[in-house]
Amino acid sequence: MHPAILWLVHLGLEQELFTLEQARAAIQAAGENGELLDFAQQLIDDGHVDDVEALEKVAGVAFMKAKLGPPPTHPFTGRTLVQPEPDLAAVAPVASAPAAAVARPVEAGGIEVAADLDFTQVSGMSDEVLAQSMRGFLVHCGNQRVSDLHLSAGARPFVRKDRQLQPLSEHILTEEESRRLNTILLAPHQLKIFLERKDYDFALALDAQHRYRVNLMFHKDGPSGAYRIIAAEVPKLDKLGLRNVETIRKLLSFHNGLLLVTGPVGSGKTTTLAALVDELNRARKDHIITVEDPVEVVQESIGCNVTQRQVGEHTRSFAAALKGALREDPDIIVIGELRDLETIEMAISASETGHLVIGTMHTSDASTTLNRLLDVFPPAQQTQIRTSVAESLRGVVCQRILPTLQGGLVLACEILIANMAVSALIRDGKTQGLRNVMETGVREGMCVMENSVMELYRDGKISAEVARQNVVTKQILAQIK
Repeated sequence: MHPAILWLVHLGLEQELFTLEQARAAIQAAGENGELLDFAQQLIDDGHVDDVEALEKVAGVAFMKAKLGPPPTHPFTGRTLVQPEPDLAAVAPVASAPAAAVARPVEAGGIEVAADLDFTQVSGMSDEVLAQSMRGFLVHCGNQRVSDLHLSAGARPFVRKDRQLQPLSEHILTEEESRRLNTILLAPHQLKIFLERKDYDFALALDAQHRYRVNLMFHKDGPSGAYRIIAAEVPKLDKLGLRNVETIRKLLSFHNGLLLVTGPVGSGKTTTLAALVDELNRARKDHIITVEDPVEVVQESIGCNVTQRQVGEHTRSFAAALKGALREDPDIIVIGELRDLETIEMAISASETGHLVIGTMHTSDASTTLNRLLDVFPPAQQTQIRTSVAESLRGVVCQRILPTLQGGLVLACEILIANMAVSALIRDGKTQGLRNVMETGVREGMCVMENSVMELYRDGKISAEVARQNVVTKQILAQIK
């Protein structure tokens, strides 16, 4: 079993994200030779983890710790793996050799740390100089097409580029260094919120071209920050690489119903959601209300009046905002994440009463999406809710981002259109039959994820290894050489 998975189990149990039994079940489903992201996604798909953001953070820490070796004990057997436990501080370079800790080019991505931010000198910088250096460094990361920056106590600073984690320095950040780096750009009221809640999500705008979704948290080694770089321009639907774009446009032409955008963690759902809002904004003259956590892509009102609300800043929760939205004369309601019973119930209700509702979920395919959507309701409501979803669902767009042979990324997607056959399967609780309907619904614009993956493989865009990781059907696996 990969050390990163052992670390994820070790840390996840420590933070009570899931139980040992749930971890065993996820390992069995994902396979002993599965990757870290496969195991994490299995925990989400099986409904073992509700706090997806916390799991994503722990997975990042697990990946970095795996570089130093396995956890001290095997989480399943209790067998000692490391004796004594790795001393992270001992791995840091000595103070007499700061050059070893200065950022160096990263082989896979070619990114270098901005010259004005030397991680070994953080403790000696004034607040003014550190704030200026941090701003310049974030801009530099954005210009280098980095997707994420991670600054965490007890670990090296690293970035994610083309889905690969790449360390920026050999210097391991101390608790104090991480605290200063991650709080230097906070306003006083933001710092107060972070220290009180121990978790804080917010959008950071350095200028019109550089915006970031930031999550700050505490873990056992101290403060940690994850910075997601947001595209400077509002993405265009036909530039995302989605299949059957015209089919998706037809889904947007409805004036009521439920449209779901789904995918694993880091699959570009937010980008797709922003592109859908932009498409509606240009094609219609409606009132669009979005509820996000936080607001990432700023949408200017073009044809539509776009009202963007942020959980925490403008409303208490997704459910509270959705309840309020129904009294705010909306035509289209966009929900950043359908994560709990109350929000899902209100979203379905709104889709039945003359509103087009678009939401995202952390699921890996259309069948899993509908099962997750329906299973949050108690047994007594199942018949009623299946009928409601069968009548209100317009479609599901599920996506994954895959690494290409050329070193970039490409999108694979699955599209489900809610025709009469799909509605009947949902109403009867036979969602296992959705794949057959999707395979026979090609003329309507439907496609299955595995077929999308195989098309990318045959076109020479992805490797055989990547294709195998995203295909489970034996007949299709046999076609990969």
